[in-house]
Amino acid sequence: MHTLKIGQVAHETGLSTETIRYYERQGIMPKPARLPNGYRGYAPAAVARLNFVKRAKRLGFSLREIRDLLSLLGDENAGAKDIKLRAEAKLLEIERSIADLEKMRRALHELTNACPGSGVKDRCPIYIALVDDTDPVR
Repeated sequence: MHTLKIGQVAHETGLSTETIRYYERQGIMPKPARLPNGYRGYAPAAVARLNFVKRAKRLGFSLREIRDLLSLLGDENAGAKDIKLRAEAKLLEIERSIADLEKMRRALHELTNACPGSGVKDRCPIYIALVDDTDPVR
């Protein structure tokens, strides 16, 4: 069987060798076999698995969620519904984050517009919002 060294896998995936080792420690990647010279020997399928991980991360999935998705790949009883449910949950989480970011944006926009940018800090609406007991993000 043809094996790849970690540097080759890193080159083909665009990941660093340290990231690949980290994924091994986190259980995202199976531990590779050791070659007679002591180097890690990766099966060519490792490249596809790491590319899967990269794409899932770009969609916002956490390593825990990616580990879960990877387990579905090897589960003969898993279907599209199982994958869709996880994607829908991630989408809802992202939509909530966007809503929270929009609230923060609005609050900062209002505060920066209200601040004259000169004078004493005690009259700056930004400063007041930060030291006041009320939450500036509504």
